[in-house]
Amino acid sequence: MFNIGDTIIYSTHGLCKIDDISERDYSNSRRTYYVMHPIESPELTINTPVNNDQSIMLAIMDKDEAERVLHSFKDQGIQWIDDARQRHKHYSSLINTGNRTDICKVANTLLRRELETHRRQIKMQDQDRKLLEYIKSIMFKELAISLDTSYENIAKLINSQIKQTA
Repeated sequence: MFNIGDTIIYSTHGLCKIDDISERDYSNSRRTYYVMHPIESPELTINTPVNNDQSIMLAIMDKDEAERVLHSFKDQGIQWIDDARQRHKHYSSLINTGNRTDICKVANTLLRRELETHRRQIKMQDQDRKLLEYIKSIMFKELAISLDTSYENIAKLINSQIKQTA
């Protein structure tokens, strides 16, 4: 169970701060809810049951895990899938598990593809670009919080590692 003040990863909302934990009556039963807001949208309030099996809620990675994740960008990512539809389906399914190792491998592969398309002066496919931006908006921010640095520093470090090993 998380505590008031914790920053967590919550499904597609990304980084959220838990503002309160409260009891509520719903459909003739009393349940405990997290009351939280996305870091990027403090005006939005989200209420979700503490024991919600439908959503992924993850604690922010600790410093050791963040350093391992950051260094994993020196390695190659996952296999590129030529068919765009299959690629998007497979990569999205990996991201939706919440497994940070898999998410980093997808990000690594997409970052390398982005670098390659830039070098060849062609445009990266929209769904690949959007998927990469989604990963960066959550993973890079989480790394920044865990390592007590900025999003920009994380992006610079990762891009530098990708360029060195490409």
